[in-house]
Amino acid sequence: MRNLLLLLVVVTVFSCGKKNKSEIVNQRKLSRIWIKDILKDSTLSIRTIQEIDGDIYYGAQEGKRGIYLRDGSVATDLMIKDSVLPSFRSSVFNGKNLFYLSIASPALLFKLDYNNDVRAYISHNVVYQENHPDVFYDAMAFWNEQEGLAIGDPTEDCMSIIITRDGGDTWTKLGCDKLPKANHGEAAFAASDTNIAIVGKHTWVATGGKSSRILYSPNKGKSWKVYDTPIIQGKATTGIYSLDFYDEKNGFAIGGDYTSPKDTLNNKIRTSDGGKTWQIVANGKGPGYRSCVQYIPSSGGKELVAVGFKGIDYSNDSGDTWTHLSDEGFYTIRFQNDSIAYAAGKGRISKLTFRE
Repeated sequence: MRNLLLLLVVVTVFSCGKKNKSEIVNQRKLSRIWIKDILKDSTLSIRTIQEIDGDIYYGAQEGKRGIYLRDGSVATDLMIKDSVLPSFRSSVFNGKNLFYLSIASPALLFKLDYNNDVRAYISHNVVYQENHPDVFYDAMAFWNEQEGLAIGDPTEDCMSIIITRDGGDTWTKLGCDKLPKANHGEAAFAASDTNIAIVGKHTWVATGGKSSRILYSPNKGKSWKVYDTPIIQGKATTGIYSLDFYDEKNGFAIGGDYTSPKDTLNNKIRTSDGGKTWQIVANGKGPGYRSCVQYIPSSGGKELVAVGFKGIDYSNDSGDTWTHLSDEGFYTIRFQNDSIAYAAGKGRISKLTFRE
């Protein structure tokens, strides 16, 4: 029995060592990035983009909306209602229609239909409008083709959340009796249209400011809980600016203070239990303030890219360590696959190609 036990221990150690070695050998590490501008316009400030079948749709300030078609041509448009030039910081594609939501009062939510003649989504159909001195919407997402939500700053004692269950034709604002009460100075940042993360029926919403927490719904917005986070907070400019979830358990959030963009303390947090608890990672190391973080597809939750106006950073160990890839500034990024992404920022949209 003693010899058998010794043999089992040796086999177990050898097997674990072999598995870890294999994981290390197969672990990818990106070290190069090619950046190709596909749209340059110094008048634009772009914080929301959608990639649909190779076409890139963007929203910007003063009602500006545009499309970079995969054939290289660019189409632009203005979305105006009652002489209002809305500022767009969030958009979403639900698999059928494209939606744009403006930030401040009057908040205008446009639903766009596909036009075969021009091969693009064009329309000026307003499906939701909200007038309030404190209204400010930050992000949108859909669970499926029929059900979606948008989130914004409080106009009462809770975060603003509007929900559709009919494909975006009608939207209803949740009452504060169905949502956690907002803390003093708690709001959200319309920095990159990534305040919401969805995996199946699970939904996470990041707040920021003087209080920075996670609102969580396990059932597509029917009920909500709230979880505290250890990220830097306490000022109107601090907190979570972006979050992403790789699966139902593993998520990452980033932010900081955009007025102190080099500060790397307490601005990166990670969860492995579905958002109930969060841990600070890479404290005092890696990127400072960043406005957007995204998991790289098919990376097993190991690879992350964060962008901000101070550059692009990459991690291949779930955020424990980071490599600075570029000083090029962007506000938001979306991955097409595990090597190609599109990023947008001040005056530009670019195609990013990542390589080992």
